[in-house]
Amino acid sequence: MRLKCWDMMQSKIDSFIILVDERNKDNHDYPVLGINKDKTFMPTAANMEGIDTCKYKVVKKGTFVFSGMQTGRDMCIRIGLYDNDIPALISPAYTTFVLDEAKGVLPEYFFLTFNREESDRYGAFISDSSVRANLDWNRFLDIEIPLPSLAEQQKVVNAWRALREIKEQNEAVAAPLMQVCQSYIQELKHQYESVEIGQYIEESNERNSEEKYGIASVRGLAVSKGMIKTKANMKGVSLKSYKVVKPREIAFVPDTSRRGDKMSLGMNSTDNKYLVSSISCVFRILDTEKLLADFLYLIFCRPEFDRYARFNSWGSARETFTWEDMKRVRIPLPPLSVQQAIVNIYNCANEAKRIAAEADRMSREVCPALIQHVIHY
Repeated sequence: MRLKCWDMMQSKIDSFIILVDERNKDNHDYPVLGINKDKTFMPTAANMEGIDTCKYKVVKKGTFVFSGMQTGRDMCIRIGLYDNDIPALISPAYTTFVLDEAKGVLPEYFFLTFNREESDRYGAFISDSSVRANLDWNRFLDIEIPLPSLAEQQKVVNAWRALREIKEQNEAVAAPLMQVCQSYIQELKHQYESVEIGQYIEESNERNSEEKYGIASVRGLAVSKGMIKTKANMKGVSLKSYKVVKPREIAFVPDTSRRGDKMSLGMNSTDNKYLVSSISCVFRILDTEKLLADFLYLIFCRPEFDRYARFNSWGSARETFTWEDMKRVRIPLPPLSVQQAIVNIYNCANEAKRIAAEADRMSREVCPALIQHVIHY
């Protein structure tokens, strides 16, 4: 990349790249991985049944993996730095390399220079004119990157490592907490009598007839069980018939067809009021001394509920799980203290997930800014 900082030494990456090509000749049973657009590794989506992996490449910690395919189409240079202690296998179509340690380039700094939007745009710009707009390996080697001192490179790397550590630590906390939460809910059916929730809930049908709330308040209901900013084109749409969702109220879309066997549903866990489409059903808890909205929402988030809703949907072209169907849902009803304990565990897990996501976002935004700082310093 040719950046406008004339006092900073720039080097073609060809000068410090060493190709490696270790094949899986001993047929190790290592995990087979691919590279995401976000430059992270993922389990391969390919069907590996009956595939001979002897020709697959072995990647070890500190090895870079590069794919020039579809760079221009996706506006992304697919490159990853493998940092797991356990080796992995990748397709022989990928290029693997390491850096020459004697050339004064930290692997993490090199990787971070390709985690900037500028890098992806430049890669797309120099990709070929084929349908997939591939980035040829030799053109990749011609890219120039700014090389500050090792001390300045280390500052960027340290910040990135700190944020990644926060992400990984919180992900490690969230996973077992979420598992404990789901295990407790599963055990409840063996300890407490199941009851129909209809006696504890009531439908809410408040409309935005006076248009107190605008487009900023409109929310969609996701199959991931959340209220999200609407993706619909709201230009010229009247919001008068939209339903109001108050804090602690739950909304769901009765139509269960063409949604991947999942129900679109969400709870308003904020202090704000939101709007959802008039086709949605909105309801509240009648007796909060017997049933917590958060606890009921957790049950709705389980795959078992999605299967139940799909099985009990009725209709033809569009299968529907109605308000009456919802009232017939049966759940185990433990004491309020038990419900709250389970909700507390879930909230802790969710907070850990939120912190991990925020650390991941910051690592992608802050570190490119730090690179800009050190190369202009």
